[in-house]
Amino acid sequence: MRQPLNLVLAGFGGQGLLFAGKLIAYAGLIEGREVSWLPSYGPEMRGGTANCSVCLSDGLIGSPLVLAPDAIIAMNQPSFDKFAAAIKPGGIAVVDSTMVARIPPREGVRFCTVAATQLAEEGGLKGLANVICVGRLFAQTAFCEEASLFAAVDKCVSASKKDLIGLNKEALRIGIASAED
Repeated sequence: MRQPLNLVLAGFGGQGLLFAGKLIAYAGLIEGREVSWLPSYGPEMRGGTANCSVCLSDGLIGSPLVLAPDAIIAMNQPSFDKFAAAIKPGGIAVVDSTMVARIPPREGVRFCTVAATQLAEEGGLKGLANVICVGRLFAQTAFCEEASLFAAVDKCVSASKKDLIGLNKEALRIGIASAED
């Protein structure tokens, strides 16, 4: 039995946090786990704030709300500031250091930075910083099997954007490799 994962992904609308959460949730579904995916965004959406909660468990999930996450992915400073304090002791924060300048230390929480936005732009993967962060989270937590994560890309990328499957998988590889630095 694997540890449950209660995760919050947060950033600006348009950064793809809801897609990233769906990718993680779908990887859990592929493995037959119990899954919850709960999006939340302001009325502005693109440019406003967006976040989603994802729960993966081998047992029943009591609530889709994640108030004390085991992990967060924070893709901007306001989101980091809002959610970092709620991380459970022993938890982890994956932070896009291109967009988050201030990361105050907190005992009992592991902060993993990755310059996701910069890496995406340099790698010709503009708009895929979210997927790089998912790769980094996977490298740090192994929340699923690697094959399940890559299979989730095939399922989550819409039919109209099938040409982006390879780029999404490359973004995952970059995020995974960033943990080796």
